[in-house]
Amino acid sequence: MSRIILKALLGLVMRVLFRPKVEGAEHIPGDGPVILAGNHVTFIDSMFLGLVVKRQVFFIGKDEYVTTPGLKGRLMATWFTAMGMIPVDRDGGHGGVAALMTGRRLLEEGKVFGIYPEGTRSPDGRLYRGRTGVSRLALMTGAPVVPFAMVGTDKIQPGGAGRPRVHRFTVRFGEPLEFSRYEGMDRDRYVLRAVTDEIMSDVMRLSGQEYVDIYATKAKAKRAAAAADHAKAA
Repeated sequence: MSRIILKALLGLVMRVLFRPKVEGAEHIPGDGPVILAGNHVTFIDSMFLGLVVKRQVFFIGKDEYVTTPGLKGRLMATWFTAMGMIPVDRDGGHGGVAALMTGRRLLEEGKVFGIYPEGTRSPDGRLYRGRTGVSRLALMTGAPVVPFAMVGTDKIQPGGAGRPRVHRFTVRFGEPLEFSRYEGMDRDRYVLRAVTDEIMSDVMRLSGQEYVDIYATKAKAKRAAAAADHAKAA
C-alpha cells in the first residue's frame, strides 16, 4: 500500500473517530523547506500531525521501530515509514548529531520536518525548555519555523501508552518565524538559546500549557529518583 493511500485511509478514520479541529493550517507554506516545531504530550502526536498536514511530514524516530524482527516488525516498519518516520539510533553517542544532520538533509531537499524541541514527551502535561537543535536547523538551512500545538491528544492516550480512546483534539499552527537576521550564527550558543526560546514562547501561547524552565529529561529523572526513594521507604 502506497504512502499516499495509507495516509488517505488513516486520515478518513481520524476525521470520523476523533473529529480534529485544525487551526492556522494556512501558515504552512505550500512548497519549500519548513520546520514544524511543537509540544509533545503523547506517543501519537506525530501520527496525528502527519495526518492533518496536507504535505508529507518527516520526523525522527527510534530505529527499533523498523528493525524489530518477525511479522510484527515488518508491519511496524511499513507503518512508521509510511507515516514519514526516519529511523535514527538516538541512543548512541552520536544520536543527536545524526538526527540533526538528517533533519538538515530533508530541509535542503525542500521537505517538511517535524520536531519536538523538548526532546521527549512531557512527563506531566506542562511545556518544558526547548533544546537548541531546532534553532540550529533553522539557521543552517534558512527554513522558516511554523510553531504548532497539540491540544487534547493526552486525553486520547493518557500517559503516552495503552489503547487510544476516542476524544476530540485540536492542532494549532502559528505564523511562520524566520531568523535570517542570524544568518551564519548557528554556532553562537546565545543566539541559539534566544531563537529556541522565541519558538517555545509561541508554542506555549498556542498550547496554553504552563511553562517550566528546565529540560523534560531532567524532570523525568527527578520523578524517577523520587519514585525510587518512595519505594525504598515503603
